[in-house]
Amino acid sequence: MKHVAILGSTGSIGTQALDVVKAHPDRFALYGVSAHSREDAFLALVQAERPRRAVFSRPINAAVPGVAFSFGEEALCDLAADPQVDIVVLAVSGIAALMPLLAALRAGKRVAIANKESLVCGGDLVREALRQGGGELLPVDSEQSAIFQCLQNGRREEVEKLILTASGGPFFQRKREELKDITPAQAVKHPTWSMGRKISLDSATLMNKGLEVMEAARLFGFSGDEIDVLIHPQSLIHSMVAYRDGTVMANLSRADMRLPIQYAMTYPERVPSPARPLKLYEQPSLTFIRPDMDRFPALKMAYFCLKAGGGCPVVYNGANERAAELFFAGELGFLEIEESVAYALDGFVNRPMTGLDDILAADGEARRLVDAFQRTRSFT
Repeated sequence: MKHVAILGSTGSIGTQALDVVKAHPDRFALYGVSAHSREDAFLALVQAERPRRAVFSRPINAAVPGVAFSFGEEALCDLAADPQVDIVVLAVSGIAALMPLLAALRAGKRVAIANKESLVCGGDLVREALRQGGGELLPVDSEQSAIFQCLQNGRREEVEKLILTASGGPFFQRKREELKDITPAQAVKHPTWSMGRKISLDSATLMNKGLEVMEAARLFGFSGDEIDVLIHPQSLIHSMVAYRDGTVMANLSRADMRLPIQYAMTYPERVPSPARPLKLYEQPSLTFIRPDMDRFPALKMAYFCLKAGGGCPVVYNGANERAAELFFAGELGFLEIEESVAYALDGFVNRPMTGLDDILAADGEARRLVDAFQRTRSFT
């Protein structure tokens, strides 16, 4: 029996992780949960599931028999490192996941990670935490899980390319001039996946795929020249690995995040899952399109940041997070998300990231640069 802590329990990944836990009561027990917002949903979850520990981002009036409540970032990190926890499902969004990730790895936990921002921004710190604590880091993102599974078919030196697939989001077939007036409601209407608001927006801009290029480099030790992206609108092939002998290994399944979540929790075993099996004869033809880097500047900027190193990946992520907030608030246009990230990268003087303070400083600078960009616009 493995005790599980789900950090970010009220979001899309968190709720699906709970589905996996409940589908295997002989394997998993829910020990702890956390949430940043959605207080009512969080309290309903705690009342229904009765975990041992519950952490909310700020103090709230909460009392459930048998449940120990605590609040704030320190409590979140303490839950991630709790000696009773075997598996941490990290579904916290944004760079806020970095501190609990480090705490869990230093404590030797298996971390099923659904947060790419912490790896993009703190890759060196994550590697050191893994070395110190002897923990495990298993990807939950469907693309990185697919790469992880396909890499088990050969040695590192036998790999030619990692091939990340992208749905392309809802707008990849539209001309750029048609995207100027896209609304938040349109941007989060993903054609194949059911995801949270921020990641759905990132899929529409392809910022998400840019982050995944950098994430794959951090997770698997490949350079940008060894990572390709293909648009695959059907979202059945989640990613591929091309080997030097000409073989391409692909991972296929329905668009159901419970599959990669469960695999990260049960690895190296494969067990029955709550997801419906894929029947290829029921599926449409599979298509693949090479992305136009000029059409998708977010992807082009990601390759630049990966090669430049230093604080550029941190700025890419921080600027995008802030631009997304402004877009949802109606203060930036859809195309201005990419423009504001480019503005932040142009205004940032790149430098090495020697520790957490450097990372947080670069992240804050990126957000201030986006605010400066927004003040120069006349968007209404």
